[in-house]
Amino acid sequence: MKAVGAVVAATGVAPAALADTQAHFALSGPFTRSTVADLARALAKKAYEAPDASMPQILDNLSYDQYRDIRFKPELSVWADKGLPYQMQLFHRGSYFREPVEIAIVENGQATHLAYNPNLFSYGPLVPQPIPTDDIGFSGFRLHAPINRPDYFDEVMVFQGASYFRSLGKGQVYGLSARGLALKTADAEGEEFPIFRAFWVETPVAGSDTCVVNALLDSPSTAGAYRFTVRPGETTQIDVEAQLFPRADLDKVGLAPGTSMFYFSSNGRTEIDDFRPEVHDSDGLLMMTGHGDRLWRPLANPKELQVSAFQDRSPRGFGLIQRSRNFTSFEDLEAGYEKRPSLWIEPVGDWGAGAVTLVEIPTVSEIHDNIVAYWAPKDKIPAGSEFFFAYRMSWGGDPAIADGIAYVAATRSGRAGVGGPSPVRLFVVDYMFYEGVDRAKLGAPKATVQSSKGTVSNVVIGDNPQTGGLRLSFELDPGNENLIEINAALAFAAGENAETWVFRWTA
Repeated sequence: MKAVGAVVAATGVAPAALADTQAHFALSGPFTRSTVADLARALAKKAYEAPDASMPQILDNLSYDQYRDIRFKPELSVWADKGLPYQMQLFHRGSYFREPVEIAIVENGQATHLAYNPNLFSYGPLVPQPIPTDDIGFSGFRLHAPINRPDYFDEVMVFQGASYFRSLGKGQVYGLSARGLALKTADAEGEEFPIFRAFWVETPVAGSDTCVVNALLDSPSTAGAYRFTVRPGETTQIDVEAQLFPRADLDKVGLAPGTSMFYFSSNGRTEIDDFRPEVHDSDGLLMMTGHGDRLWRPLANPKELQVSAFQDRSPRGFGLIQRSRNFTSFEDLEAGYEKRPSLWIEPVGDWGAGAVTLVEIPTVSEIHDNIVAYWAPKDKIPAGSEFFFAYRMSWGGDPAIADGIAYVAATRSGRAGVGGPSPVRLFVVDYMFYEGVDRAKLGAPKATVQSSKGTVSNVVIGDNPQTGGLRLSFELDPGNENLIEINAALAFAAGENAETWVFRWTA
């Protein structure tokens, strides 16, 4: 009760007294490091049962605007009266957020179930009445911490919907999301969306910058136990430890998935009628292979769904990155795309053989997430096994990964030559040097451009006096081809290499 004093004061009822009304997992009682894994292990031995997503009709039929008119009362935030480095607020069920989420607060080895109570929320004039009083659970929660200034608790992490969550760094606004697990993404039989059914949030320690969230994942194919250790900052770091208990063979699984939006950029404005130069939450997939090579793949909004797999062993990192950081790249006063976070994944331990996989889905609007990136293990995870993996997430700017010389700053393409229509495409790739790199010591650059089909010509590399970087240009004659893979390597006389540019051209 001590850990959730503000909630108890609002409801007038101790959470322990309501613990058995709806909860199945996040019950009041002892909690240890193995509690969630034990629950997931036992759950996986039973046939999957979807959570009861039924709601009172008055919540089931809420419109988007009506749902947004329900707000948690900030003064009742968990730990608000404790002087701790974090506060927590809860999300109401309703509209699109149907599945109930159970939540417990952990302190001194004891879990205390948080029961829903309408007194925790304010209901605007758009919300129909009466609001239910039963313990219907929540749809998620958000953590707040003083990330931008010491006297204000900003949102730093949100869990809501299936196994989705998101975070951000200092001075940023929310953009792309992450998921606990991806199953059968872009598969013909349909994607499977695991859900976080329950959370155990550990009470943070005064003077610490960390908060630990434990989560129980469930889906028809697998159950799982997750542990998130959150550290907000200029770049917010989240350490993830996960253990899967598959009910079925997982042969179409994605680990550490990120989900983003790419509508168009200066490289893809075909049929775009928009005053803004670019619209996207992320503009590229960055990968550091097990051998330490860097790959940069500009994102695309294709006409047809496309999947790219970059084979590797023991990758050092990968992620969806937002490199466009100037307002003039977007000219959007409301969206703030230049402030959207990048998400970098660093595997912990040996992830073995597999592929960094990129899924690009056609979209005609910026309101839809159409990009997914994840690690696909080469070998299936067999039913009845226990599979452990861990990784670190960095939400912020371009990741600080070692041995960088030059990176791809922008990709542009268009019709080659002058005059009428031409099938030949001109590509222009701009590179920038990482801070601290002595350009003079690198020597002259040499560019090598290769394509799987078609003909590459007129390869030119030279200084870009406007940026202080380099500009690579070349032409591609696709002939009668519809899909061509292209890569460009930049080597310097001193023996150093820039980031490798990879691209998929489609007719």
